Amino acid sequence: MNRIRAFGRFWYDFVIGDDWRVACWVALALGGSAGLEAAGVNAWWLLPVAVAGALADSLRRAVKAARGR
Repeated sequence: MNRIRAFGRFWYDFVIGDDWRVACWVALALGGSAGLEAAGVNAWWLLPVAVAGALADSLRRAVKAARGR
């Protein structure tokens, strides 16, 4: 049971990491890209836009937290 728990913790830390919000951005972008492709839309552009949005959101929150100190 300890090995299963350790395996689960590894994947949680690997996928979620330090910021669960970035993981949500990525999951939504992948789902949105898959949905657009299934609808016949060329969706190569969605992932780079989502990465830029995730980075901007993460930086905004980090700056806000730093100013609050």
